[in-house]
Amino acid sequence: MVKPFAWALCMILPLSGCVATSTPRYVIDSTSYQATGKSQRIKTIVLHYTVSDNERSIKTLTTGQVSAHYLILETRDDKIYSLVDESERAWHAGDSGFAGRTILNDTSIGIEIVNAGIKPEYRNTLNNGALDYHPYEHFVAFDELQIKKVAELVQDIAKRYDIPPKNIVGHADIAPSRKIDPGAKFPWQRLYNEYGIGAWYDEFDKQYFMHPDAFAAATIPEIKQAFRDYGYQINDTDAWDKASRDVVYAFQLHFRPQRPTGEMDLETYAILRALNKKYAGRDDFY
Repeated sequence: MVKPFAWALCMILPLSGCVATSTPRYVIDSTSYQATGKSQRIKTIVLHYTVSDNERSIKTLTTGQVSAHYLILETRDDKIYSLVDESERAWHAGDSGFAGRTILNDTSIGIEIVNAGIKPEYRNTLNNGALDYHPYEHFVAFDELQIKKVAELVQDIAKRYDIPPKNIVGHADIAPSRKIDPGAKFPWQRLYNEYGIGAWYDEFDKQYFMHPDAFAAATIPEIKQAFRDYGYQINDTDAWDKASRDVVYAFQLHFRPQRPTGEMDLETYAILRALNKKYAGRDDFY
């Protein structure tokens, strides 16, 4: 109850923001009933490289308008830095989409890895009429200890949130016309083989789909739909325009990193079909 004197003050000074206070009378009961209509908020893990060194990466991710949940430095220690609590929204994905979801900052965990990205001598080699996309040799390799830290961290997060293998992606996968990280030298296949992290195709299936006639018969809309079936956002134009080739390049950085060209070819088509066979849960491919 508000004391008479306090109430009088509130009546006399209505603009003073006077608020009655009292001892809490209610208890939140979180055990008696539980709803079934709910789902886990975290759906995706997104891996990035910072394109800078340790010092600048720390400054950018802690004082700027970009952030990530975790940061892995180039240091010889056992530390992985938590910058944003997993319950909070980090600003790492930007304009993005994958597997039918957009605004992935809302539903993802972002992991930044200190890495220069493109070697300095190759950073200004694009858009010269001869080279549209960086090849494998232009990228900087990751430190071995960094990869081990990534593996342990991603294993833990994926298990706790029950994240599907194909929802462990790179920034390029979710924003192919803006980003190319973590680049061609991020060891996706190794992480899959050695740590059970992420998605990878079966070689047998890939070879099965390596039929030139089948690729030649596939229309552009059909191939683009296959990209959508896996999770990529791609337009519906009947041409391999720049935006479409950006998606192809992002896919190749992830699943054919030794030869990322941005051009849709037979091997890329076979890998895409093999992935959809494995992760779409369908048996009508043979």
